[in-house]
Amino acid sequence: MEKQLQPSDYLLGRKTFEIFAAYWPEHGEFWPAINERTKYVLSTTMNKSDWKNSVFLNNVDDIKKVKASEGADLQVHGSGELVQTLFKHDLVDDLWLKIFPVTLHNGKRLFGEGTIPAAFILTESAVMPSGVIFANYKRAGKVETGTIGV
Repeated sequence: MEKQLQPSDYLLGRKTFEIFAAYWPEHGEFWPAINERTKYVLSTTMNKSDWKNSVFLNNVDDIKKVKASEGADLQVHGSGELVQTLFKHDLVDDLWLKIFPVTLHNGKRLFGEGTIPAAFILTESAVMPSGVIFANYKRAGKVETGTIGV
């Protein structure tokens, strides 16, 4: 779970960015890094913001350039449509899932149509007293079918 707390930059979809930009600049004491680190925003409709350290990307090729560059890791928070795009273009290296023991009717799918098959290996997990499960997975190459390992 420590890696989640390490300095990183953020890759956000436009909708999540708008929600964050309306709140975090005035509440940075609760998450100081969010204001100081770079926020990369995938959007075809926005190209500027008053929130400092915001950089706008137009397409998947722009994401690939940022991902290939030297610098901090990229974390995605929320941004369901962006996550779908990342899965479709095989741009996910790690999954940091928080699984809550509730159902909320219809929700968004994590693995939607167009997701490229990929294998991940569990690297860390924890169960909170409330039942929330934190599970970190790292990319483990292509999917191999066979028996379930115990």
